[in-house]
Amino acid sequence: MNNHLKKKPDLSFATLWNISFGFFGVQIAYALQSANISRIFATLGADPHSLSYFWILPPLMGILVQPVVGTLSDKTWCRFGRRIPYLFVGALVAVLVMCLLPNAGSFGMAVSTAMTFGLISLMFLDTSINMAMQPFKMLVGDMVNEKQKALAYSIQSFLCNAGSLVGYVFPFLFTFLGISNEAAKGVIPDSVIYSFYIGAAILILCVIYTSAKVKEMPPKEYAEYHGLQQPLEEEKANWFELLRKAPTAFWTVGIVQFFCWAAFLYMWTYTNGTIADTVWHTTDVKSAGYQEAGNWVGILFAVQAIGSVVWATILPRFSNRKMAYGLSLVLGGIGFILVPMMTDQYSLFIPYLLIGCAWAAMLAMPFTIVTNALNGSHMGTYLGLFNGTICIPQIIASALGGVVLSLVGSTQSNMMIVAGVLLLIGAAFVGIIKETIGEPQNS
Repeated sequence: MNNHLKKKPDLSFATLWNISFGFFGVQIAYALQSANISRIFATLGADPHSLSYFWILPPLMGILVQPVVGTLSDKTWCRFGRRIPYLFVGALVAVLVMCLLPNAGSFGMAVSTAMTFGLISLMFLDTSINMAMQPFKMLVGDMVNEKQKALAYSIQSFLCNAGSLVGYVFPFLFTFLGISNEAAKGVIPDSVIYSFYIGAAILILCVIYTSAKVKEMPPKEYAEYHGLQQPLEEEKANWFELLRKAPTAFWTVGIVQFFCWAAFLYMWTYTNGTIADTVWHTTDVKSAGYQEAGNWVGILFAVQAIGSVVWATILPRFSNRKMAYGLSLVLGGIGFILVPMMTDQYSLFIPYLLIGCAWAAMLAMPFTIVTNALNGSHMGTYLGLFNGTICIPQIIASALGGVVLSLVGSTQSNMMIVAGVLLLIGAAFVGIIKETIGEPQNS
């Protein structure tokens, strides 16, 4: 490590905002996906015991794509930058797929063909969202100094939650405006289809804005600011070697992440069926009540996003970061356990506000702790590999979803209690996290 480290200059608020602005559009796409996937596949005819299997694809694509994007962009430099080309291509593919996925039931295909089409669309959508999402995290790591990092990540968190809010509310809003929320058997309602179309348009506009406004550092300048002794493109990135040398924080945070992301995977998968059953008293996916519940899930996830924004402003006030992390997960765990007990649609706001506390901590804490423990070398690759702590638990939870559902009496609302218990276990493991600053990865 070079001792004569050149200090990164302070960036204006506008620059910090521009770096992350495209994240708003990407998050709309992600919110539409997470709030509507179970609804789409249930409408196409999927059995509740099979629903979690459709959720294997998103994290599977994430674990394949993110380390590759991280490693390649660490070595890339062209006239458009290092990270931005990947961001732009990912967004472009996402836009195309967002126009196809909700039409899975509209092309007159047989149920099995429609589901296969939907699955392939989902695979491409999540690959492209992952490809577009990761560079935003890397841009902050690349360009922002230590003093401003907290502000930069809080801007990113705000835009992330604001995008989620918009994506979650769209189907409810379009139904309110008179667009049909019901459709023939096996066909996705227009309210959902239009949501994906508008989301796609906003996504590409936001990404074009960030691409036009942000100028990345040339490699020589980057090496000077990060104290790297060799040009970036010459860095060798052996994933297994890097994992062997990863700081302790990488692994200890990863254990907590396992329980957190498994819990949220079950929330995304089973909220629709839970709310339809406990509030609208129906399990019939063809009923108006089920589709109304689907819209209300968007509202509840929006409430969660609001809770997350509010709690994100409180988190930095805790002097003990680990205490704040653990407390947030406990609040979220209580929220999950309360969900099946609420039979009124408005009383559900309380548990989803609590779930938002956990979500705020999950967006901010792991990433802050791990980037603080890394030096500038292989930043993109490490962040791509760290994404495995988000993807692997979701893959395992998806694969076991049908089995766990059978174990808890094949009642979808019981899966929310399972999610709550998982979050509480995650909170217990926060105590083992070892926080460090800038551990060298190049021995």
